[in-house]
Amino acid sequence: MAEKLTEELLGELLEAPSLDEFVEGNGLGHRRLCDYLNGLLAEKRLKRSEVVRMANLNETFGYQIFTGARNPSRNKVLQIAFAMALSLRECDRALEAAGVSGLYSKDRRDAIIIFCLDRGCSLQKVNEELYRFGEETLC
Repeated sequence: MAEKLTEELLGELLEAPSLDEFVEGNGLGHRRLCDYLNGLLAEKRLKRSEVVRMANLNETFGYQIFTGARNPSRNKVLQIAFAMALSLRECDRALEAAGVSGLYSKDRRDAIIIFCLDRGCSLQKVNEELYRFGEETLC
């Protein structure tokens, strides 16, 4: 699921002979969270049931997120990100696809989450760090 970097797309956009050609050639459109997550499941060879369990989600609700029947909150997307061991870039793409704000390093809570994501921490560990700093835990 190697996507072009924003800088690459910007370069192509500025050199494109027409907007139509650029948009069609790059398959631009709104990314659905369920499609993105399912693509990551396949790429990382993960089982949905394991991710839902590791994300500490209700089984039915987790299934609905992965089928697109339900839209999760920002915290639920972050829980899934930790369960899937997503990179910071993958996590931000998932947050964007969910229609919620991305991680912002100037925000204290987000900085803790970014730090833990970057170091491959578990969901339990990020919750411990958030609690230790007096911030709202993910779950």
